[in-house]
Amino acid sequence: MGTRTEKDSLGTREVPEDAYYGIQTLRATENFPVSGIMPRPEFINAYVMVKKAAALANTDVGWLEPYIAEAIVSACDEVLAGKLHDQFVVDDFQAGAGTSFNMNLNEVIANRALELTGHKKGEYQLINPNDHVNMAQSTNDTYPTAMRLCILIIAQDLLDKLEKLRRAFVKKGMEFERVLKSGRTHLMDALPVTLGQEFMAYSVAIRKGRDQLKEKLKLLEEVPLGATAVGTGANTHPDYHTQVVKHLRAITGLNLIEAEDPRESLQSRLDFSTVSGGLKALALELIRISNDLRLMNSGPTTGWAEIRLPATQPGSSIMPGKVNPVMAECMNMICFQIMGNDLSVSMAVQAGQMELNVMNPVMIHNILESIVLLNNYIPVFIDKCILGIEADEDKCRSYLEKNPSIATFLDPHIGYMKSAEIAKEALRRNMSVKELVIEKRILTPEQVERIFDIEFLIGAKKSDKK
Repeated sequence: MGTRTEKDSLGTREVPEDAYYGIQTLRATENFPVSGIMPRPEFINAYVMVKKAAALANTDVGWLEPYIAEAIVSACDEVLAGKLHDQFVVDDFQAGAGTSFNMNLNEVIANRALELTGHKKGEYQLINPNDHVNMAQSTNDTYPTAMRLCILIIAQDLLDKLEKLRRAFVKKGMEFERVLKSGRTHLMDALPVTLGQEFMAYSVAIRKGRDQLKEKLKLLEEVPLGATAVGTGANTHPDYHTQVVKHLRAITGLNLIEAEDPRESLQSRLDFSTVSGGLKALALELIRISNDLRLMNSGPTTGWAEIRLPATQPGSSIMPGKVNPVMAECMNMICFQIMGNDLSVSMAVQAGQMELNVMNPVMIHNILESIVLLNNYIPVFIDKCILGIEADEDKCRSYLEKNPSIATFLDPHIGYMKSAEIAKEALRRNMSVKELVIEKRILTPEQVERIFDIEFLIGAKKSDKK
């Protein structure tokens, strides 16, 4: 493979002739062979949208020659169409602020723009990565802008999938609305509920988590583009900030606004910690729900076995016939990862100093991973777990009939102390509370049936002492 010679402020280097990236990208690949994880396509595209908007805005204000702007925009459009993504080779763990990746973008776009105008890669005297593609920009304002765009774009998919998950729980809640079972508090037998009520409660938890996340995402609509290095807008036209945000709004279709205070927008990452916290809160709910599903599915002979999760694969390499709740287990693992990601984001957010927080790359790496994990898995979780759940009504009924806590419903009729005695005796004699009060002639069979009517047990009608 041939090479071309490129020069930067540190000297000259030989760059592969076919590469669209240049010398600064080459240095970054040598400096940061860290994880082997390259920028996600969604983030590449979000950053390219920033470059496209900047080229259009700089043309509007008369700073960028139209033919150069046209070539830059065309190069950007090719990348947005999925081309040249293999040329973005800077590791996610890189130089502070994301300068390495910004230059990777500048070089790829410049070299493709050169080709589109009939020139060779590396002829930067004609179209330059810094002077033209990066005109009126700094990594410090473009990188966090791209972060915001990317999260807003892919989070919409997450919101849609969370809504589908909510509906799946509602569907099962309606299916199980008459399946009466023992409730549990402290993991001990408690008053009756229906399986449907439990699943409806899960749907509400998902809705609340989704709604809260949606509200937090609005914080990211305020973009710092035009602030350049320290928030003063150095090296920009007075109209550039307004124009570039206008173009970016049109390109993305997002409701973007200019930063209230450009200096604050470079110093603080409060908005990112808030969104990451929303993802963590959602993960906590998903963990809790998954744990409930695993408990209710436990067995089949020594656990609760109140529900049956779909069998998706053999559960053991040594125990024949064993089937495990693997879909719920995977959801747990994903959510544990999201919680760890939030801790990384939190540490990065507090690491800002003076006019800049340089920890942008690790923030976007972790937030995007959290969203992508959920985007990838929620549809599978719905199809292969939630929608296929079956209730074991006989098992639920058998537990409830022996549940001493239903003696609580006797309180208004015979008092707390007498009800407690009945509960203890029923447990000792391994018989139902209903059977015991009839045996002892404390209540008539008709009274017992009225007291333990399903509508009353699940709170659908009020107490009746008659």
